[in-house]
Amino acid sequence: MSVTRSLRHGLRKAASRLHTREHRRGIVTEADVDQARNYCLGQLRKGDYEAYLIRQFVPKPARDAYDALRTLNLELARLPETVSNPTIGRMRIQFWRDAVNNTFAGNPPREPISIVLHNAITGLAERSAMGSAKSLKFWLLRLITTREQHMDNRPFPSLSALEDYAENTYSTLMYMTLAVVPVRSMHMDHLASHIGKACGIVATLRGIPVLSAPSHPIQSRSGVDVGNTRPSALMLPLDVMAQAGLREEDVFRRGPDAEGLQDAVFSVATRANDHLITAREMLKNLRSGRNPGHAYEHEGETEHVYTDDEGRDGGAALDIRHGFGALLEAVPAAEYLSRLEGADFDPFKVKTSWKLPWRIWQALNKETI
Repeated sequence: MSVTRSLRHGLRKAASRLHTREHRRGIVTEADVDQARNYCLGQLRKGDYEAYLIRQFVPKPARDAYDALRTLNLELARLPETVSNPTIGRMRIQFWRDAVNNTFAGNPPREPISIVLHNAITGLAERSAMGSAKSLKFWLLRLITTREQHMDNRPFPSLSALEDYAENTYSTLMYMTLAVVPVRSMHMDHLASHIGKACGIVATLRGIPVLSAPSHPIQSRSGVDVGNTRPSALMLPLDVMAQAGLREEDVFRRGPDAEGLQDAVFSVATRANDHLITAREMLKNLRSGRNPGHAYEHEGETEHVYTDDEGRDGGAALDIRHGFGALLEAVPAAEYLSRLEGADFDPFKVKTSWKLPWRIWQALNKETI
């Protein structure tokens, strides 16, 4: 072999070793990002079809973040179903908490959600001030902490506690969507708070037939049962259940025939519908240049502090137009509540709606929720 050929061979080997080291160090390529995007889209298509539909109407620069955040929320929500004991669940939660901290520090783990999220954060830094990324991290850690606190699927002590949970999960997901658009507006956060609370309450109602059913055993690779995913659960507020005369054990044994179930579901669904009505009235007032109608209860809390030119009446119409895609989360919630009412508030009888894609498009076209 000539000296020249030997030199070329040595350079190729050195380049190959360098590429391998860079890959191991976590350098993310465009191919990695594309593959991670496809993973997130696949998860949403199978596990959160409503989010999969809505993502198309989120501004394109914000879609990576939306996909990553919704996929992570899906992963967290599934944990009680996919781990055999609480200790493993807490370990998974800590993994995601560390992954978020490392991703925002510029060193994302080589797993799809973190890769897509890091790509979104990089783009967000180029489009907006650092405050948006700071807000995003705050909301995301709050979501993880709240999911951790409710991993055991215990009932909420009160309807107010259920609303707090919805605020810290589904409203928070909407705050994050607005942060990555980016839209920084007190009025938009106020709308997101009410819509998110409705979505969180609806998610609890939708979960009744699933969580109250017996769980399935988890098997090891050798086919040996290593434990059940979870005990049967009913997450309806205890104060509402007591008022309706509903007992958890009756739902576990009798399902939709449990005495008081429909009354309890009606009370909870009414609260969700009240939040949607409030959001619609606010939207109408803001579009007309009027005051939203009532004060925002979370104004002044962490990440809800606004400067003089943020979230005020003058820019409300523009903020609504720019961030309306985030408000579309109200549509699936309203559609479910309508079908629940049609089923006489029996969550076991509610069917999937084939009209949902049309409803979302119609809401976007008319800018109504």
